[in-house]
Amino acid sequence: MRREPSSKFATRNREAVRILVVEDEQKVANALKQGLEDERYEVVVAQTGEDAFFRVNTEKFDLILLDLMLPGRDGLQILTSLRKRGVETAVLLLTARDTLEDRVAGLNSGADDYLVKPFAFAELVARIRALLRRGRPADSLRLGLGDLDMDLVTRKVTRGGRTVELTTREFELLEYLLRHEGQVVLRDTLAREVWKVDLDQPVKLIHTVRGVGFMLHEEEP
Repeated sequence: MRREPSSKFATRNREAVRILVVEDEQKVANALKQGLEDERYEVVVAQTGEDAFFRVNTEKFDLILLDLMLPGRDGLQILTSLRKRGVETAVLLLTARDTLEDRVAGLNSGADDYLVKPFAFAELVARIRALLRRGRPADSLRLGLGDLDMDLVTRKVTRGGRTVELTTREFELLEYLLRHEGQVVLRDTLAREVWKVDLDQPVKLIHTVRGVGFMLHEEEP
């Protein structure tokens, strides 16, 4: 049974951000999938325009990475069809073509952004985060408990309004605890890296369940 939030400080858990990668080159698709999953996104790959069109109409995605050069229906045809059907999902075009005409055609067809191959993965991630900030309600990409707030797009964590500097691993561990708020985490190594969110704080959020593990909760379990 779903537990209703007890106060305005209730955990704000949300589903993972889902990205559809439409890319027919297997190596490129695999690299994008691996890289984006390392960034904590949920990734689905479609290798043809037809498959992409079917998936977008039957599944929910937060963003689409769409290659222009596809077998069968190309990227622009797919994009045009999706927009005509009222699909408003953010679309980032990926292409090897870099002429002004190509960019204009893509944007006029309904693309939200345009990235030319080859590109740095860091730039791709930055573009994705920018589109997600524009394309989804702000609170749907956040997790929190009490005065602890985690932005899944910018990967920024604050406690009581003060920024908490976390490594990538620490961020992932804290995200895990937030997504399992109120549940005991059995591996005692998980919490060792995230104690700093409680440093100098009068109210502790990470609690020890003696002989079992750790739990993220506003009150003592």
